[in-house]
Amino acid sequence: MKKIILFAMLYVCSIGLAQEKMISKAGKITFEASVASFEEVKAVNTNVTFVLNPKTGEIAALALMKGFRFKVALMEEHFNENYMESDQYPKATFKGKIEAFDLDNLSANPKDFIIKGKLELHGKLKDINIQAKVSKSISGISILSNFTVLASDFNIEIPSLVKGKLSNKVNILINAVLK
Repeated sequence: MKKIILFAMLYVCSIGLAQEKMISKAGKITFEASVASFEEVKAVNTNVTFVLNPKTGEIAALALMKGFRFKVALMEEHFNENYMESDQYPKATFKGKIEAFDLDNLSANPKDFIIKGKLELHGKLKDINIQAKVSKSISGISILSNFTVLASDFNIEIPSLVKGKLSNKVNILINAVLK
């Protein structure tokens, strides 16, 4: 009986140690391209996949463009058909590395890190550096970041008819808990 318990404990420990990557399939990306005095242009995608290699700090994310939800259905339609051309460019991806990442030094108090990588959006690849707050809790590793990109950097054209109502500067908020 002792051997069975010992083998069971070793098996459970090996599963825990074998976990090389941490994943979230319910990460959240919110973006806003609003201009003051006009209707809010804001959308949320709560089905973003994040993968983190805790040994190396390498991180990747995938967001399906049709997963972004707007308050106004017509905005969502225009976003997918006219701006993001979601049928042609169905996803946004990020691959990068959290600089100086050390899982053992994380705690419940968020620490500031720089994440360097490549963002692919609308068929264009761009190097970006973003600041992120990373913390560790019972529920996993939390990553929170707020940064800005320019729509023009990704060849996303804003028609002259709505140029005054839609900002080229897009604020992006990322929130993920990886397990």
